[in-house]
Amino acid sequence: MMRLPFMNPIQLSPHLGVGGASGAGRSRYGPGMALKIGHWHGLIIDCPEPGALASFYQDLLGMIRVQDDAGWVVIGDAPDRPGVAFQRVADFRAPQWPDAEHPQQMHFDVRVDDLDAAERQVLELGARRLAGGGDRFRVFADPVGHPFCLVAF
Repeated sequence: MMRLPFMNPIQLSPHLGVGGASGAGRSRYGPGMALKIGHWHGLIIDCPEPGALASFYQDLLGMIRVQDDAGWVVIGDAPDRPGVAFQRVADFRAPQWPDAEHPQQMHFDVRVDDLDAAERQVLELGARRLAGGGDRFRVFADPVGHPFCLVAF
């Protein structure tokens, strides 16, 4: 019988994207390390119609639908991997960019090769362009008002 090594429930794991020289973003557990309590399972987005918004993000991110219930739809790479869930919320109140009275609460950054081509495609899917952006990113709203950015590096 093979014995597995003891694993402390609070593991240290490699962390990418450590902060710059100022130390901002550095873990208190040391350079390149972060406390690992669990695994990312999903991002949940409130919306008035989960199926419609899931379809928008399926096309935007190239994902598949892995769960489809009346008030809850999940998309992802595969059913056993983290995904993006959309849950029906009565009296949904859309965020307003960049108004702090109706905060964005979260947003996707979607990396693309060609900002102009990607902009045409997301507008065709039902997104709308928002104020802001620059040479390497543009700000949009999904069909129900959540902001997201197209970014090119």
